[in-house]
Parts: sequence; structure tokens; C-alpha cells
Amino acid sequence: MQLYVELTPAGGILRPEPGRYSGPVVLTRPITIDGQGKVTIDGEGEGSIITIKSNDTILKGLHLTNSGESFDQADAGITLKADRSIIENNKLDHVLFGINVLGSNDAIIRNNIITSKDALPSQRGDGLRMWYSHDNLIENNKFIKVRDLYITNSLTNRFINNQISDSRIGFELIFSHENEIIGNSIKNNSSGLVLVYSNDLTIMQNHISHLRGFSGSAMALKECNSVKVIDNTILHCSTGISANAPLDPANALTIKHNQFVFNDIALYFYGEKGGHIIHENNFISNFIDVQASAPPASLYNNWLGNYWDRYAGFDLNNDSYGDTPYELYSWSDRLWVDIPKAQFFRGSTMLEVYDFIERLTHFSDPDLMVKDPNPRFKPFAKKINKLKVVGIELD
Repeated sequence: MQLYVELTPAGGILRPEPGRYSGPVVLTRPITIDGQGKVTIDGEGEGSIITIKSNDTILKGLHLTNSGESFDQADAGITLKADRSIIENNKLDHVLFGINVLGSNDAIIRNNIITSKDALPSQRGDGLRMWYSHDNLIENNKFIKVRDLYITNSLTNRFINNQISDSRIGFELIFSHENEIIGNSIKNNSSGLVLVYSNDLTIMQNHISHLRGFSGSAMALKECNSVKVIDNTILHCSTGISANAPLDPANALTIKHNQFVFNDIALYFYGEKGGHIIHENNFISNFIDVQASAPPASLYNNWLGNYWDRYAGFDLNNDSYGDTPYELYSWSDRLWVDIPKAQFFRGSTMLEVYDFIERLTHFSDPDLMVKDPNPRFKPFAKKINKLKVVGIELD
């Protein structure tokens, strides 16, 4: 394939005859390679299959397979080292890393299907790796059986409507500010979003489900300021959102209009104080709605207008809000949070009896975890997709 590339002038379009071609390929001038869905480039197990070193390059309609296996060299289906590239409608399989974006800006990566090598999740490469890359659009891609989508020191990128499944971590952002993660589907992974030292993020309208690892969180945030988590569905995860207390009240996490359904723990906070803004969410059929390393980490958050399926009050004036505040105490659930091995007995008759007796004649004062002064009496409707859970339709 490299010979055909060399014969294509700058600005030209290369449409190879249908068939299988050998890699690797290096692009040093702006051209378009259009495989029209009928061209396979085989890396033959050596290095990256395609390396882009020129701005304004387009790759589309290609099947890329069989990259090298070197983690040190980050062997990938596509290594991108230039600006304003378009990579669309390609299929990458049996590649160590999918697309490795290095210091590249204003690229469009969309409608690609990416699968890593057949190995354990931790031994695969990242489906997408971005390093010091800004203002890129990553949309409508499918990442299947990869390791992570790893984003570091990369600003103002948009990740829209991607699917990540059967992998380790959906999105891992480190020192990556002002990114948008919107409308993505993450399922059957170990974890969903891991956000570390990344500020001013928008996490919106994502569907995160079936993350059942022992420590798997739909979202785990550490030292992230001014993050907006809005209108997401978090379903059947070990932990919905785990976050530390904000360093400054002005930089609090905003959690609003989300659905927390069938999770072991919907929200987990750690630290010595609260301060996050948690308004108008639905908490439905979670084993525990809120837990914390210490009660103040959850109690001193700003709780308002959430729907709690355990709320036992009334709405006598029919304003859709409860007439009395909702208070959540930590009873026997504190036992298996402090002693993880006790999770084996979670939901058992023994713990249910223990919980009942403690509520009836408690041996010690329980910790108040949440006080919502104006709880919602009926669940909120989800803005994007209606959700029906245990006979409750959100409308």
C-alpha cells in the first residue's frame, strides 16, 4: 500500500482496488485514502498499521488488522501525529491500541469500530489514547473489548454518542479540562468514567450499566472541580458515583436530573466535609442510596428535590413534593461498608433481622446521611428516553 500512497499527489484521493494490502503505511502529505469498505490493510504484526504525519489527511472505509504487540512503541491501528485529520467509517481489529492521538488538534474520529487483541482487559491496548490533543470530536464509534479510552492533558474535546463495552474503563481522564462526554453508552466494563484532576467537565445524557466489578464505579472522581453530571442513567452498577469532598465550595460537583437504578450504592462520598449540589435526581431500587466514609461527607451536601423510593411521607397538597423532609440514616448497611467481606450476607435474612432490631431498639445512634428538605413525591421523567422500573413509569 505504501507504493500507492507515494504515487498519490498532495490533495489527491487514493481509491485502491478491492483486496488485501500489506502495511505499514506512513502518510507524509495531505491525501485521502478511501477504501469504500472493500480494502484491508494488514500490519502483519509489526508496528502501527497507519501513521499520519501530515495535516488535513482523510482515512475512510478501511479495514485495518493485525498491528504489532509492543506496548513500549504503542503499536496501533492508526497513530495520528497531525492536525485536522478525518478518520471515519473504518474497522480496526486485532490491533493493540486502536487510535493513538499524539499532540493532534481539530481531528474528527467518527463511525469507527475498534477491537483490541484477544487478551485479558488489562493486557489489551487502549481503544483510544489521546495525549496533549485539543478540540477533537470523537463521535459514534464502537469500542469493543479494548482496555480503556485514555485521555491525558487534553482539553476541550467532545466525546459524543460512542459505545464502549466489554472493556476495563470507559473513559479515563487525567489533567484534561473542559471536555464534554455526552450521549455515550458504557456497559459490561469494570468501570465507567474515571476522572482525575480534571476540571470543568460536562457529563451528560450517558447510559452506564452493568458494571459489576467489586470496586467498579459508573463514575469515580478525584480532585475534579466544577464538574456537571446531568441527565445520565446509571443502572445496575456496584457504585453509581464516588467522589471526594470539594476543595472549595465554588468548585462543587453538580449532580442533577440523573437516574440511579438497581445499584449496590448509588452515591458514595469520601472526605471530611460535603458541599456538592445534588438536586432533582431519581433514586429507585438501589440497595443503598447514599453512603460515605464519614457522615459529614454526605450530610453536608446540598440535597434538594430528589425522588427517593423509600420516602414514607405524604403529598397532601398535591404539589408533587413531600410534605416533610426525607432523612436517610445508616443502619446495618454500615456493617458491610466497613467490613467488605460482610457483603456476602447482604440481603440475607440474618442482616434483615439485625437491621429491623436495630431500627426498633437501636444499640447506638445511627448516622444521619442525607436530609432532603423538599423531596420529590413522584419520580422525574428522563429527558431523553423513558425508563420503566419495577412498575414505575417515569413521565
